[in-house]
Amino acid sequence: MSRPKNSLLVELPLLVWLVLVWGALWGDFGLGNLLFGLLLALLVTWVLYLPAVQLSGRFNPLQFILFAATFVWQVAVASFQVMLVAIVVGPRTRNAVIGVPLRTRSDLLITATGHTMSLIPGSLVVEVDRSTSTVYFHALNVRGPEEAEAFRRAVRRIEAAWIRIMGTREELDALRAEHRAGGTRLSAAIKAPVTAQQQMVADRPAATEQDPARETPGHETPQEDRP
Repeated sequence: MSRPKNSLLVELPLLVWLVLVWGALWGDFGLGNLLFGLLLALLVTWVLYLPAVQLSGRFNPLQFILFAATFVWQVAVASFQVMLVAIVVGPRTRNAVIGVPLRTRSDLLITATGHTMSLIPGSLVVEVDRSTSTVYFHALNVRGPEEAEAFRRAVRRIEAAWIRIMGTREELDALRAEHRAGGTRLSAAIKAPVTAQQQMVADRPAATEQDPARETPGHETPQEDRP
């Protein structure tokens, strides 16, 4: 069984990406190794039966630069937040599996959205339903419906960023109409989904009267005599 063939121009970005991944895996970007990687990429894309990767034919480099810059920042922020959750909240942290229906039907954009979320500490893809474009995530620090909905919005913001970068014209027009209706700004900037500060504030114990038996400044607790 053979899959529908795409033109070389459509397949070219995928071939270049596979060759770069091959070179990175081997740590060798020499001409010979890259040529061998190209042969393997041609074998994978032209001979083996794989789901067709349909590209939109558009790529916005400015939106990608904005996305990349905010992505690196949000990875750093989320890493710090996850550390705080682990230290301050610990085993009281509540997690959840959340299904997020996406706008796009593109396998490429669904994959990009899922991988982006997985690279930001605090969430991980556990399942993808291609028939409904629904991605299921295991999410850290979800205490109730409000946090779950905030997580869904974060995922859809990342999906929207990828649509602005390389979505189809139809997807981009639909996204613009959605933003005009909601009165929001169209930008590829993203935000991390972790809300560590909210949970730490919610779980912080209420202030209590100081135990007179506890040690206070200027007062030393008597020590037990030891032989």
